[in-house]
Formats: sequence, structure tokens, C-alpha cells
Amino acid sequence: MKIKLTIIILAVFTLNAFSQDIKEIVRKADEKFRGISSIGEMTMTIERPSWSRTVSMKNWTLGNDFSLIYITAPAKEKGQVFLKRYNEMWNWVPSIERMIKIPPSMMMQSWMGSDFTNDDLVKESSLVKDYTHKLLGEETLEGYDCYKVELIPTEEAAVVWGKIYMWISKEELLWLKAEFYDEDGFLVNTEILSDIKQMDDRIMPTHLEMIPADKEGHKTILNFDNIKFNVNLEESFFSQQNMRRIR
Repeated sequence: MKIKLTIIILAVFTLNAFSQDIKEIVRKADEKFRGISSIGEMTMTIERPSWSRTVSMKNWTLGNDFSLIYITAPAKEKGQVFLKRYNEMWNWVPSIERMIKIPPSMMMQSWMGSDFTNDDLVKESSLVKDYTHKLLGEETLEGYDCYKVELIPTEEAAVVWGKIYMWISKEELLWLKAEFYDEDGFLVNTEILSDIKQMDDRIMPTHLEMIPADKEGHKTILNFDNIKFNVNLEESFFSQQNMRRIR
């Protein structure tokens, strides 16, 4: 009886310890894209069945709570700035000299006509804090041995997704794929990450595709052209005043 009890206790302890390991794996995979702070240049291509267009931008981030995006091309949108402070978002439109506060009712709307939403930019939810993590198994993806992890939101979390599946490589802890499901269990978006490169002090995916499940021929591609991590940025940089000055 004592032997059986010991085996059960060890099994529970091992399961709990591995659950903590999976949480740490998700955290490390997510943080490869941020660091403490970052400055980068990105190119976004929106593809539709009959047309496509490309938007270039500069991006500054500080932790999870602050980001600023400056549109550099095309000429029609050049100079637009998007600011995120905590869970709030503003848009500076120089052509009409207006500062627009993005209300909560618009957070699920498309960002600049892409398959990303305003909420994707804010990312108020945390993949680590707002979800429980469960290892579903191991799969090979594009030649990488990966953990397949299920993320279920906690009861108190105010999140958009009802469930997320993530594929994370075992060796480098690279986030290579994610599937996002609504509260009814229907697939909404698939995110595929590839083109693994050295970016500053880390190896990370530099090509991201967001593919909506219910819109054939639609996808948005985001390429990380250049990123510097752990740069000197202050919270005061992320201000409405700076939105008008930034270049």
C-alpha cells in the first residue's frame, strides 16, 4: 500500500513539475519576439484573391505594455502612428491632423485592412498568465521536433480566444505555429512562422503568416526585417506628444 501511495505521489509531483515546465516553454517562445525592449523594421503584405498591398513600418516596444508603430510606406499612409499604452490604443493621422482614440468596440476590427485586429496590436492578454497549459503530444513540423501545447483561458481571464494550440520546437523553443479557436470551438485563425534567422542576440522566426479559416485566398504576411533587442527606451517615449514628432 505504501509503495502504491509513493508511486501516486511521485506521479502527481512529476505531472505538476512538467506542467510548470510547459508554462516556461510557452513564456520563452513568446518572449523571443520582444525582450525587455526593442526597435525594429517590419513589412506587412496583405493578400486577397484579386489584389495585394504592402505596408512598411518602424516599431518600438517596451515590455508587454508599451508599443509605438510608425508607418513609412506607402505614401498614402506614411506618417500614421499607432500607440499602445497598457490596454489602450491611439492613432495619429497627420493628413487630417487628428488623434483618434480606438474604443473597445473597435478592438476586434481589422488593423489597416489586414488579417490582424487592433486587439492583436494591444495584446492585453498574456499567453502565460491568462491561460492554463497542457502538453498534448509531440509532432514534427517543417523538420523541427515540436511540443504541441493546448492553452485554455482561466475563468477570470478576459480574453478573445476559447482555446489556442501552439507548436514550439524542442531545441530552440521557437514558436512555429498556432491555431486560434473561438468560444464555440471553431477555428478562426492559423498563424504559421518560418524563415528562422539570427536577429540581434537571438534566433527567431522572421516570417509570419496569419490565415483566416473562413476566407479563402486571404492572408497577411509579416516579415521582421531588422530588430535590436534590449535597447534604451523610457516609458515617456510612448506618449501622444511623441506620436506627432516621431520619424
